[in-house]
Amino acid sequence: MGSHGNSSFRRFSDRGIAFRIFLTCWLVFALHFATNTVREIYPALSLGDHLSFDVTEYSGLHQDIFEIPGRGSFINNNPGASIIGAIPYAVLRPVTDRIVERVKEKRAAEPIQEHADYDTIYPLAQQFLQKARERNLDVKFGLAAGIMQALAMAPISALGAVAMFWIFLSLTANRRTSVLLALLYAFATPIFFRTAQLNQNVLLADFALFAFVLLWRPMSSDGESRPFYFLAGLCAGWTVVLDYSGLVAAVALFGYALAKWYAAEKRNSADLGRFAFGVAICAAVLMAYQWASFGNPILPAQSYMPAANYTELGYRGFSFPQFDLLFETAFGMRYGLFASAPILLAAFLVPLWLKGSNRLLKNRELVFVLTLTTLFFAFCAANQYGRMQFNTGVRHIVPVVPFIFLLAANALLRFPVIVAAIIGVLGTYWSWCLAMYRDVEQGFGVLESIRHVTLEGFRLPWLTTLERMGFVSSQSAIPLLLLSGLIIWLIWTVGAKSKNVEIN
Repeated sequence: MGSHGNSSFRRFSDRGIAFRIFLTCWLVFALHFATNTVREIYPALSLGDHLSFDVTEYSGLHQDIFEIPGRGSFINNNPGASIIGAIPYAVLRPVTDRIVERVKEKRAAEPIQEHADYDTIYPLAQQFLQKARERNLDVKFGLAAGIMQALAMAPISALGAVAMFWIFLSLTANRRTSVLLALLYAFATPIFFRTAQLNQNVLLADFALFAFVLLWRPMSSDGESRPFYFLAGLCAGWTVVLDYSGLVAAVALFGYALAKWYAAEKRNSADLGRFAFGVAICAAVLMAYQWASFGNPILPAQSYMPAANYTELGYRGFSFPQFDLLFETAFGMRYGLFASAPILLAAFLVPLWLKGSNRLLKNRELVFVLTLTTLFFAFCAANQYGRMQFNTGVRHIVPVVPFIFLLAANALLRFPVIVAAIIGVLGTYWSWCLAMYRDVEQGFGVLESIRHVTLEGFRLPWLTTLERMGFVSSQSAIPLLLLSGLIIWLIWTVGAKSKNVEIN
């Protein structure tokens, strides 16, 4: 995938390239913001408004909100994503409050509109908009969702792309290849699709990747420098605060930390203690949340939520792994990982990522990646709520994307350049169509995004929503995409050194 050649990347320092990757990914991720008001937004709003996880004021707006008599209403999931989303919302709350108040005043002065118009085939979406409009919450939801995505989700996933750049640069010593692989990770995988809204699954992927890099430290000269155990423990622990599926990542990361510690020339028992302390801090946060919300620090939210689809199976919807769900999680046309990101199919070319002494992942890292991936697929096959992804797209299995991409990259690097380039372009277009169109419930699932975007033209999710609500007439996304392209061109040209910097 490229050579040292006369690459324009030589005009920048490694840190400069990393910074430009970050800005590029941040811009593109934010541009493709999706307006969905997901359940994690409600506690984020309550935190920013009242420093409380009680979402009673939003009761009846989402099926995942349930009431505990005498305590309040809560969502049936962990609070990690909501805590992250609440930070930028709280900072910008004076601005959003002023906008919301002006809208209320304007509506009060106008004739009452009985129904909020929204051009959609989904009646529940229409009902939600109507309820939100009646409570004067529609504008607040839209602004808050945009703030949380642009100032939390987008930069965190952009940092994930930067982490990938440092990994590949350290292992290949090739800037061009490292940049291209980092961008493929960002835009040819479900990271692109899921970063469009506040989502715990892609945040789990990001924090698991951060923990892995902090333990692995491939950027060191010999690859064996002392891991950052405490920071890795914090990131690993936060995966559980994000979602209880994070237990799989935390266990696998602890095993990897133990292997790194055992292989070190100078072992210090305090190192594992530092990792455990980082995890313990996050465990304390989660337990404090559960104690304050439900009155019990141990039992999760799922123990209190009312019966719903699949809760009768196993323990509250968690049973033995089911083969059909495993297959759908991997290859289903609505939420299958490899159907949503065909570029990851390269990970199945085992001989290519095991070939030669220059393979990217050495034995210890390879064992970790395979272990985490296997355990997570088994977890998703046991989680019967995964069957409800038919209308949301790939989600539960997203935390393994960074690690499967590392396997796929091993294969891509061994393809002829033209073959790798074609795969990269097609994989990026596939993923981009999914990020633009988003609806996988109708027709042929993820294939519908390819068909509609190819035949009907590029679109931006938030702009499509504004059109359906009647705020703007039919508008093309091309001007915004061109403007973004110009900004990205400036990012990669302004500040470039006039003198080339050779790379080894």
